[in-house]
Amino acid sequence: MRALLAGARRKQPALLKLLRRLVESESPSADKAAVDRCMALAASQAKALGGRIKLHRQRAFGDVLEARFGPRSKSPSAQPLLLLGHLDTVWPIGTLRSMPWRIADGRLAGPGILDMKAGVAMAFTAIEMLAEASLLQREIILLLNPDEEVGSPVSRPITERLAAQSAAVYVLEPAKGLAYKTARKGTGNWRIDVTGVAAHAGLDFEKGASAIRELARFIESVSNFTDLPRGLTVTVGTVGGGSATNVIPAHAWAEIDVRIARKTDGPRIERRFASLKTADPRCSLTLTGSINRPPMERTRGTVQLYRRAQALAAELGYALPEAAVGGASDGNFTSALGIPTLDGMGAVGEGAHASNESILIHHLAPRTALLAGMLAG
Repeated sequence: MRALLAGARRKQPALLKLLRRLVESESPSADKAAVDRCMALAASQAKALGGRIKLHRQRAFGDVLEARFGPRSKSPSAQPLLLLGHLDTVWPIGTLRSMPWRIADGRLAGPGILDMKAGVAMAFTAIEMLAEASLLQREIILLLNPDEEVGSPVSRPITERLAAQSAAVYVLEPAKGLAYKTARKGTGNWRIDVTGVAAHAGLDFEKGASAIRELARFIESVSNFTDLPRGLTVTVGTVGGGSATNVIPAHAWAEIDVRIARKTDGPRIERRFASLKTADPRCSLTLTGSINRPPMERTRGTVQLYRRAQALAAELGYALPEAAVGGASDGNFTSALGIPTLDGMGAVGEGAHASNESILIHHLAPRTALLAGMLAG
């Protein structure tokens, strides 16, 4: 492991050069052309490292990049390892003007650097180190998705298919503090639309049926679905409705975020939403939504991966904690299939999705060495 750490330190200038190119290739999820440009940079890097490239073409989103390294897997007993990442970001084109690539106080900053272009650059560096040291003993699949920030609508089936062929999945999302992530909550989104009866608030009050009042009842009901001991939360995040203060509102809506820690709570919460009914028979309800990412639970397979990483980190001279987090990633999909999945294997930093997004430079080499050690095993 010490040799890998020395190698990672030698390669850090090249890692930073690649990372800057990725960060300065802005890639918001909804801009296919922009994501494809960033994906082309990654494909070029993969080819330079001898990767076997397959581009999964998409129409509505950027293309999905699959790159394979090392010897081809020829038997079920030699399953590949899947490195899972994404190149789309939450930042619109032009963000670089207000959030340029910059180095200050031991940090690197820029849009998407933490979530998660640094993890992608670390993966390429780790693969290069292993190839040069003749330590690529099994096939490694690097899968880079274009749509993770918006729920992975096109990449999910590709992710699940490749995960099912793999012995384990390593997710290049940023760390939680210094920790690898061994559990994540699943996510769901619902929208409630209520239609009532409009009427003049003064002249015809009794003829109206308030959609807003009905929505308020629903908001109270679904908020009470929260069960903190189970790790289940329901958050009504946005609401709207009505047309004027002197009109009984004929329409109102709410958008709702749901987080679950247990896979079994998915069907349970879906049934509870489906059971909602209007109290005022003159109002009607339209309900859309579902659980869209299952939870990544702390399974035995994931714990085994974490224990191995913890031991390798100790050889490098630092402690590696573990964490459970409320946010989801593409690792939720692979874990739900029963594939051992370890997350948070990317950079250390802060400010994901925020204007202070940045990474700590001094953690790059040790964590890249650790990633290489996990891939070499």
